[in-house]
Amino acid sequence: MKIKPLGDRVVIKNVEAEETTKSGLLLTNASKEKPQMAEVLAVGPGGNVDGKDIVMNVEVGQKVIYSKYAGTEVKLEGEEYILVRQSDILAIVE
Repeated sequence: MKIKPLGDRVVIKNVEAEETTKSGLLLTNASKEKPQMAEVLAVGPGGNVDGKDIVMNVEVGQKVIYSKYAGTEVKLEGEEYILVRQSDILAIVE
């Protein structure tokens, strides 16, 4: 099954958080903060959304930083994805 976003929506998947700190301490799942970096898996067509012309600036495969409480979490075939609006993406990581 494949997710195809509509309008200015983007499908992203979180990049796993680091397991250890720079000093070598092992982090447990409870102490890890939810990552805000993700990989773009699918991009909507953009177009006219809510009366505004939207040009999509992100591409599949890019790593992005998104707003902490943005999007809708979706679980599909055992994998977790997040659907966000392009405006919830803060930066592209190069």
